Amino acid sequence: MRHALLRWSVLALAVAVWQLVARAHGSVYFPPPADIAGHAHELWFSGPARHFFLTEAAVGAILPSLGRMAAGFGIAAVAGIALGVAIGRSRRAYALCDPVLQFARAVPPPALVPVFVVLLDFGSPMQIASIAFSAVWPVLINTADGAGNTDPLRLEVAAVLHLTPAERLRFLILPSALPRIFAGLRLSLSLSLILMVFSELLPGTANGIGFTLTDAQSRSDLLTVWAALVLLGALGHLLNTGLLAVEKRLVGKGRTTTV
Repeated sequence: MRHALLRWSVLALAVAVWQLVARAHGSVYFPPPADIAGHAHELWFSGPARHFFLTEAAVGAILPSLGRMAAGFGIAAVAGIALGVAIGRSRRAYALCDPVLQFARAVPPPALVPVFVVLLDFGSPMQIASIAFSAVWPVLINTADGAGNTDPLRLEVAAVLHLTPAERLRFLILPSALPRIFAGLRLSLSLSLILMVFSELLPGTANGIGFTLTDAQSRSDLLTVWAALVLLGALGHLLNTGLLAVEKRLVGKGRTTTV
């Protein structure tokens, strides 16, 4: 509780300093956080209670972005865990695939977006594919590393007990690899948020938070630009906090990873 209060007090102090500096400076390019929060509330969260206070602008901006991000992240998570376990359980396969995996991970994710534009044209399929392809590598590499480092003694005990491959996977390999899997998932979640916004900045997008950013910039609506940036930061924090809570639930507080 003391640690949480300290964290929130630091955030409150930073916002207060921002408010004072912005008020003193009086620049239209650097609005106070109170003005940004009020504009964001009016723009997105002043709807009726039966719609969870979401306005039509929020439904047209936030929900499509979250849908694309969830689809891309979900595909990356499932594919990364499945392929990572398969590669990590074979030392030869891991040695052969590791250079390719490291090369793919080193490619800047936004650089791949033009490739998917050529292959899939503009639209949601291209955006989801670019998110999934870029976010899969941290999950895959971390899962392979975690699965390959399963305690050999436990594997020998499993062989003595004649556990089936499915039972070894369920009771030994996956529990052993879970901390590394969640480390990869948290990295992929951040990449998914970045790629979601970047893909929505491209031509041909008609909704989403990224589209809201470019549209507001073209109209010199700086309050909306700042509101969208703050919204992205808040969404990233909330999603990461939720994933961390799931990790603590499944892995245990003492074994959670920091990325």
